[in-house]
Amino acid sequence: MRNFNYILILFILLTGSVYNAKAQDVQAEAKLDRTAIKIGEQTQLHLVARFHVKDKVEFPALADSIGSKVLIVGSKIDTIFDKDDVSIQTIRHNYTITSFDSGQYAIPAYAFHTTGGDVKTQPLTLQVATVAVDTTKAAYDIKQPLAISYTFWDWLRDNWVWVVGALAVILIIGGIIYYLRTRPKKVEVVEPPKPVIPAYVTALQKLAELRDKKLWQQEQTKQYHTELTDVIRDYLESRYAIQAQEQTSDEIFASLRYMDISEENRNLLRQMLILADLVKFAKEKPLPHENEQSLDNAVAFVNNTKQVVQTPVIKGEDKK
Repeated sequence: MRNFNYILILFILLTGSVYNAKAQDVQAEAKLDRTAIKIGEQTQLHLVARFHVKDKVEFPALADSIGSKVLIVGSKIDTIFDKDDVSIQTIRHNYTITSFDSGQYAIPAYAFHTTGGDVKTQPLTLQVATVAVDTTKAAYDIKQPLAISYTFWDWLRDNWVWVVGALAVILIIGGIIYYLRTRPKKVEVVEPPKPVIPAYVTALQKLAELRDKKLWQQEQTKQYHTELTDVIRDYLESRYAIQAQEQTSDEIFASLRYMDISEENRNLLRQMLILADLVKFAKEKPLPHENEQSLDNAVAFVNNTKQVVQTPVIKGEDKK
């Protein structure tokens, strides 16, 4: 039992020493920037605590005044970490205080609550003095506000940013307008319409070129009749608006059934197309005069069925 009491006493002593160590680790201070001011002047009251970041320290709560004569007109909190040990921080509560009554006022000691107990600051004294008044001089009326001249240059100095911005906008707009008015206008080149070559002119030109190739004379009879019928099919499509290139010979005759074509011209077309079909599909070998006759019949058919475009007569030209 006696050993247990010794252990309990030792525990209490160790615990108390820990609390005291923690309380001693927290450093608290209160100080004034100026301990003497005149009526209406201000000074700073600083409540400072320096402690480990893991410790909990509760600062004293100040109302809007200290006593009845010292007023608190503003406050601010600063936190600073020790440059040699960032785990140590200093928190400073800064209060701006003033007084409008002369006298000597006591700033009480403030208690900082910590886990190891309260840490108190030292009490302070604030001396508030009156403003000396020379009673030998007469009283003067309140001075009227001074009239200060405000010239155009003063206004320009205060508003030069807006003036420069407005001038820049005006210059930009003026430059755009000048460019739009003076830029070279695009001259629209109107190309004259290309003359429309009649279908019969194109067909006769191609038939003449085919004759000069002399294909059947070079044993290219099939190629000769193929090109010949291609020229005539193109002519039929342009002249009579039928799909001649995609039709067989019989279909072409069926499409031309109600066209204004004489029987003689139909026979010319029939001889040429039928002989070409025989050469291409039945491997017919025409005689030389038959080859020449097909080309002659094609030329005759185009000339007999060509559509001549009437050139409009301008008034006054017929009197020349």
